[in-house]
Amino acid sequence: MAVKEIGIIVNGATGRIASTQHLANALLPIRAEGGLTAGADRIVPHLLLVGRNAERLSEITRTHDIDRWTTDLDEALAQPGFPVFFDAAATKQRVSALTKAIAAGKHIYSEKPVAPSVAEGLSLLRAARSRGLKHGAVEDKIFLPGLQKLAALAKQRFFGRITGFALEFGWWVFDGSERLCQRPSWNYQRSGGGGLTSDIYPHWRYVIEGLLGPIHRVATAATTIVPERVDEAGKRYSVDVDDTSATLVELTNGAVGTIRCSWATRVRRDDLLTLQVDGTGGSAVAGLHRCWMQSASDTPAIRHINPTIDVGADYCGEWKEVTATSTYINPYRIGWENFIRHVAMDAPLVSDLSAGIRDVQLAEVCYRSVSEQKWITLDEVVN
Repeated sequence: MAVKEIGIIVNGATGRIASTQHLANALLPIRAEGGLTAGADRIVPHLLLVGRNAERLSEITRTHDIDRWTTDLDEALAQPGFPVFFDAAATKQRVSALTKAIAAGKHIYSEKPVAPSVAEGLSLLRAARSRGLKHGAVEDKIFLPGLQKLAALAKQRFFGRITGFALEFGWWVFDGSERLCQRPSWNYQRSGGGGLTSDIYPHWRYVIEGLLGPIHRVATAATTIVPERVDEAGKRYSVDVDDTSATLVELTNGAVGTIRCSWATRVRRDDLLTLQVDGTGGSAVAGLHRCWMQSASDTPAIRHINPTIDVGADYCGEWKEVTATSTYINPYRIGWENFIRHVAMDAPLVSDLSAGIRDVQLAEVCYRSVSEQKWITLDEVVN
């Protein structure tokens, strides 16, 4: 078995997502284990880190025994031994960075959203195709242990006919005046590419469609609950994007569900993310790691509410926990394994750039629904 290196440029390497999930939890473990099996070969990542903070880059490379880094993106793209470019830098810089990478002949892999708009995403896709380059989008949430258990139930046809779903996500993000804000200030500014819907909803497209089927149309309301925040330098600024949104979703199979997300809500549910799926054969609700189910035969007969006395019913007690059927693998690592094999041996890839563009489309049509105050259909993206 031959061992081959694949050079990967990691742009935005000092950011939380890149340094923690993509490096520490994905690429570095792959390297430490001697690479991935790809046909008759083993493919080992060789990394070149790019970021704005030289001190932080130097620290990361020392910690993880990485021999190449630079603060100059153009210098990195000029390196011939690195055919793959991954972008996890600021969203507002994504189109520019990916455009440069495509022009340099690099295969591209991108964090979400892959572009601020469907039109810009399609432009990137056409440019990559014209150069014969491979392309991929990070779609990690579908590989969360809880959602994988939901997916296993769906594959077993446990739900029967899907009748509905409810997705809830979020927590309280402090405004920075008395307690530190847990999210960067650009998340709350249009100029920085912020907005909860544009940031989070791209995930829900591939989760919902991957588990339940295509989305037909949506109706969304969005608002800003915390209108002023304090940035990293202690300066007050006005929030000009949404921090809360609620969406009614109709699938092409006729099922209707809801998405509710907020950076201004307090958590009183099973997990920070919960997705309940209802069907004629049973229901299940998953969090990030755990999943519970209730089959049709186990469903209790609930006849009415009692306005006079609290009967003390334990509605959660009638649910059974779903056990894992496979070993847990970090969701970001799964994405990297799929993309590396796609580049190295032309293995099929579901989460390509066209999938990432449809992720962006969900956020885009939700904003249109807010603006036009009506249902908006997700038409097929022409690419």
